Amino acid sequence: MSSTALKKQKELFGHPVGLYVLFFTEMWERFSYYGMRAILVLYLVQATTDKNAGLGWTNGEALALYGWYTMLVYVASIPGGWLADKFLGQKKAVLYGGILLVLGHSVLAIEQMWAFYSGLGLIILGVGLLKPNISTMVGGLYQQGDIRRDKGFTIFYIGINIGAFLSSLIVGYVGEVHGWHYGFGLAGIGMALGLIQYLVGQKHLKYVGNFLGASENKEEKEAMKKPLTKIEKDRVIVLFISFLLVIVFWGAFEQAGGLMNIYAKEKTNRMLMGMEIPASWFQSLNAMFIIFLGTTVAGYWAKRKLKGKVSTSLFKMILGLIIMGTGFFFMTAAAGQYEADGSSAMYWLVLAYLFHTVGELCISPVALSYITKLAPLKYASLMMGIYFAMTGFGNKLAGLLGEASESLGEYTIFTGIAIFCVVFGGLVMLFRKKLEALTHGAEDNERTMNEEAEGFELADQ
Repeated sequence: MSSTALKKQKELFGHPVGLYVLFFTEMWERFSYYGMRAILVLYLVQATTDKNAGLGWTNGEALALYGWYTMLVYVASIPGGWLADKFLGQKKAVLYGGILLVLGHSVLAIEQMWAFYSGLGLIILGVGLLKPNISTMVGGLYQQGDIRRDKGFTIFYIGINIGAFLSSLIVGYVGEVHGWHYGFGLAGIGMALGLIQYLVGQKHLKYVGNFLGASENKEEKEAMKKPLTKIEKDRVIVLFISFLLVIVFWGAFEQAGGLMNIYAKEKTNRMLMGMEIPASWFQSLNAMFIIFLGTTVAGYWAKRKLKGKVSTSLFKMILGLIIMGTGFFFMTAAAGQYEADGSSAMYWLVLAYLFHTVGELCISPVALSYITKLAPLKYASLMMGIYFAMTGFGNKLAGLLGEASESLGEYTIFTGIAIFCVVFGGLVMLFRKKLEALTHGAEDNERTMNEEAEGFELADQ
């Protein structure tokens, strides 16, 4: 998008109105995805003879499918990003992805195995088109060097987690109590609402997400044909190295939907004031913490940047991995308590999710923004797709670790994850300055942009 068009955008709370259109689209998409994720493993392991019958799989079988599914969901972002860059543009890719997601979640509501696998397949294709391209569109709303970009991604990320929070409670409850397929169907209704909202808000996305090959802007059109410069190649190298952090982070973090989900169901004392809390509700803790802490963390980093202290994206991402890894020591304590007493307290899960959330806020929205700063224009969606593919490989790693717990035990897995994340993050920190030199000052001018864009900003509050 040209600088002139960017300046013409209508704003709300100091950010382009288009941000909030994408915010609500992603909110409903994540409502559908995380709602289905909250009950998927529980549905797979539920006995076929129970009143709310599941498929009766073993924990290992369920975690294996969970790992493959969550990996493929994000790996599909590579062809999804490539299609957007080469043929569709991000705006159309998001639309088509939303349609496939509505179909996928709706098919899952049918109580047949063909529908179960077909629904998962459609969701994989839908997320692959929608996920990388809607995130790239967020970055396209801001001029290069605008310090509001990181804050904008945090606001966008809060939308993701409002959807995740509501879905874990609503879809989780409906699935566990009233029927798994009712839960899957409810997730589809949520995605349909998101798609309608996206279509209605197109007037606020007029200048973003269009196919560059058909652009009227000469500079944008020619960017599709030029080879990468030395600076662009260096920045791509930094992105790929940062993706190693992403794989490790999500390999640990995604125990939430797998091993930690089963642990909450089978080994945690979930009684509170005479009521047994559904296991799926614990996944809402992460989203709730993000909603409450998201703008605080974003504001902290922005103020730190303006004071001249270290607050580069790479620094935040490394720190995020270390903080998240530390949270697994609480799960070590939970496993130790279970081995001693036969059950573990809920507060261990709460503390673990709190640390995981703070770590996530330092790495995930920051990584999304980082990609839009460093990725070459003609490969913007593809690089975002590769990022999400890395999260997919992390999800697969999470599934493998979950499976290993059947032989090694939760205590060993939780402790091993914690130690590895802290040590790996510390090692990357040693090379941080050398890696940041390869960005060629991509983040150096953000202070100047902030001074030109004074005013009320939601993420400052």
